[in-house]
Amino acid sequence: MLNKVILQGRLTRDPELRYTQSNIPVASVSLAVERSRAAKGQERETDFFDLVAWRHSAEFLSKWFAKGQQVLISGVLQSRRWQDKNGNNRTSIEVVVEEVNFCGSKQDTGKNGQTGGYSSNYLPNVDGENFNEIEDDDGEVPF
Repeated sequence: MLNKVILQGRLTRDPELRYTQSNIPVASVSLAVERSRAAKGQERETDFFDLVAWRHSAEFLSKWFAKGQQVLISGVLQSRRWQDKNGNNRTSIEVVVEEVNFCGSKQDTGKNGQTGGYSSNYLPNVDGENFNEIEDDDGEVPF
């Protein structure tokens, strides 16, 4: 089975960072994605997707991205069943974010003025402002 989602769009609001009771970071935000085609003489329609990011991706998303900024994400599609305050059964469809990437022009900057191609696969160095690439393995089998 395959469940992989790749979306590029603009954030409709600032990411909301929260922490679980176990102190695990989780961020939620909505992404507006313009459809690639439109009927002749009509404007392209826009779809809106709910995103949920966990742990490092949640912190990365909430620190470096803001409403209106363009973002490229990859993740998995997930449905979640729950009951609203009136006891009605509800279902939510959301994208669980696995990777977050900057995209867009230099005018499209994040909260800290960050632009370019850094992603959540990069970890902050000691000062927390610059990012260092995670070293890929050398391809050698360790056994």
